[in-house]
Amino acid sequence: MSKLHFIIIFLFFPVFVSAIEPDKCGNNKEARALVKLIKSDNEQKRISIRCNRLLTVAAEAKAKKMSELGLVVHNLEGGPNSRLRNVGYKLPNYYGYDFNSNQVEAIAGGYSDAEDVWDAFKRSELHRTHLLGDIDFYKEQDEIGVAFIKKWESPHVEYWVVYLTKGYEKNQTKLVEFTEIPNKSLFIIQHDKLK
Repeated sequence: MSKLHFIIIFLFFPVFVSAIEPDKCGNNKEARALVKLIKSDNEQKRISIRCNRLLTVAAEAKAKKMSELGLVVHNLEGGPNSRLRNVGYKLPNYYGYDFNSNQVEAIAGGYSDAEDVWDAFKRSELHRTHLLGDIDFYKEQDEIGVAFIKKWESPHVEYWVVYLTKGYEKNQTKLVEFTEIPNKSLFIIQHDKLK
């Protein structure tokens, strides 16, 4: 291989890789801004939250599906827990397996930027509890992936998906004895754009 070929490959290969590889935290600038708001909120109970590329990929696929169907709903092609398990993310066994099981997903529609959707999530008791780790069950969740999709011809225009869950460990047993395992499968946040 000539030096010219090597230089051309060296110059273009990194651009190609970064163009096809999704960011670990979010699929775009707005999604990454939401991750930053979640992690840096003064009321965040978790010591640390790591970004996970697989969660971001799953969040983006879910947000695209919601925008295609014009729906903001947890149960599209299965429940949130099963969606993560189906893409190869290893959830603890004590996370639900039912169709309506959701200990991992927060979704919203109709919010144009990260600050607006974060304010909406914080006003919702169930989402706030999950995303800020207000109870022991959620406090042990330490991996995140976020997606934001904007589709003008879709009813809500903006679609947000947050996956925040317990990262894989060899021993996926409970760290503490929970009084309850929450399930927010039917609770969503939609912004009424007509107001």
